[in-house]
Amino acid sequence: MSRPLDLPRNKANLQLLPRRIYWEVTRGCNLRCLHCRATPTELASPEDLSTPQCKAIMDRIAVVGHPVLVLTGGEPLFRSDIYELGAYGRSKGFRMGLATNGTLVTPGVARRIVEAGFQKVGISLDGTDAATHDRFRQMPGAFEAAVAGFRALKQAGMPLQVNTSITTHNAQQLEEMLRMVQDLGAAAWHLFLLVPVGCGIQIAESMQVQAEEYERVLNWLYEKSMEVAMDLRAVCAPHYFRVRVQRQLLERQ
Repeated sequence: MSRPLDLPRNKANLQLLPRRIYWEVTRGCNLRCLHCRATPTELASPEDLSTPQCKAIMDRIAVVGHPVLVLTGGEPLFRSDIYELGAYGRSKGFRMGLATNGTLVTPGVARRIVEAGFQKVGISLDGTDAATHDRFRQMPGAFEAAVAGFRALKQAGMPLQVNTSITTHNAQQLEEMLRMVQDLGAAAWHLFLLVPVGCGIQIAESMQVQAEEYERVLNWLYEKSMEVAMDLRAVCAPHYFRVRVQRQLLERQ
């Protein structure tokens, strides 16, 4: 049996505790996204941890803290126990999140997600139209299904976040994307800059934005974060903090 973590709860260690944990609970997925760092399977992978094993890990995390715990994948809704895991996480004191491609979310699934105790859901949208999104996700109908899933969750009262992977296929759509995300009623929009790992290595040369474009995107994001009430963030792009500081220094002159 695994031994619980025994990090002492002194002030210094509390400062080191994670605020968020993103847990890939399955490699199973119904899409074949160009950038995915996993190798998806048609069904939940036999390598996925069992329900008791997942609960045991939550028990161990709860010994040292109660971060935001986001269940992702693959496609987490491939797991039949995802609602049970969400409810168990809430019972352990975690703020539970779910990151999904949205295509499997029907009104009934949306209600179950809410009832399980998930407090926020992130849905991936990688373009302003089906042609852009579906080409990147490599599945016809993915865009319309994701938007329908978003609306079902919105109707069920779930706070929602849109996650967008930025590559050359959509870097020129940022203004249109922002309007779409606002029209959908998202509480947050997070931009993920491509990291060349997994399948991302194969597409990096042709799809990763170049340095000048990368800089433009980060500066654009900073400007919009000053204009809109929505939570806007750059993910997998620590150099955004350098851009933000540079812009703030210029604004003080």
